[in-house]
Amino acid sequence: MDRLDVMQLFVRVADSGSFSKAARAAGIVQPTVSKQIAALETRLGAQLLRRTSRGLSLTSAGQDFYESAVRLLAELEAAESRIGHGQVAPSGRVRVALSPALGRMYVVPHLPEFFARFPDVSVDFDISERHVNLTEEGIDVAIRIGRLADSALSSRRIGSVEAVTVASPAYLARHGEPATLSDLERHACVTFMFHGAPYTWQFEGPSGPVAFEPKGPVRTNDAEHIRAAVIAGLGIGHAASWLFAKELASGALKPILNGSAPALYPIHAVFPGGRCVPSKVKIFVEFMTRIFAADPTLKIR
Repeated sequence: MDRLDVMQLFVRVADSGSFSKAARAAGIVQPTVSKQIAALETRLGAQLLRRTSRGLSLTSAGQDFYESAVRLLAELEAAESRIGHGQVAPSGRVRVALSPALGRMYVVPHLPEFFARFPDVSVDFDISERHVNLTEEGIDVAIRIGRLADSALSSRRIGSVEAVTVASPAYLARHGEPATLSDLERHACVTFMFHGAPYTWQFEGPSGPVAFEPKGPVRTNDAEHIRAAVIAGLGIGHAASWLFAKELASGALKPILNGSAPALYPIHAVFPGGRCVPSKVKIFVEFMTRIFAADPTLKIR
């Protein structure tokens, strides 16, 4: 590794507090990280990291070097972007966190186009419905749907998507179609579980926003299981419209309670806070933005 690579590796270690997490983020093995950091300390003649049974922390020299490294890497990135004006091709690995369904249905099918344009960029996906800690997990960008909680993260809104409430014709034939929000209390609902709790359905009622806690025989933390259960006639579903787009178009599922549709959910690209966003990450986010904007089922605004 050259000096800049080692400097970037040190920053990853400091941010994550772990050699193994920094190794996963860099796509190398943990012993290599330890060896490179030890060599850096030897070259500088100073201990940068304090190793204890509880983890890693920066020494005073390490904090000084960390702040200088972050500033230098950010300035280098800014200079390349400023001087190159897009002429310097982005390169390197981008670690992206996103949900399973969104990745399989909307991102992976478009990757051939992305790699054709940016052959020197590679992508690592961290697939989960949970909100991972970007710094600890070494994630460059997360794609999240819904309103963001306050945090130290930076974000960019890249689109919006509507939520729909749907059911299969077979389910509606057996149980009838709810005409009002209060009718949902009598129906089986397929529930999305987020961080161990039911995800509340949001609607727009006659007097303003209405929150409804779904109940039913099927609960899952995976969006595609929601889709499969609703198609199977196990209950009513409520999720982002893109999840049911094909079934709604074919008539396999029917939209209900259209007059109570909630406000659009925002789609954000979320980054670790306090950093200059690398060009390889910027071009991936722009790519995602184009995917969403070109898809009529997402109703981006």
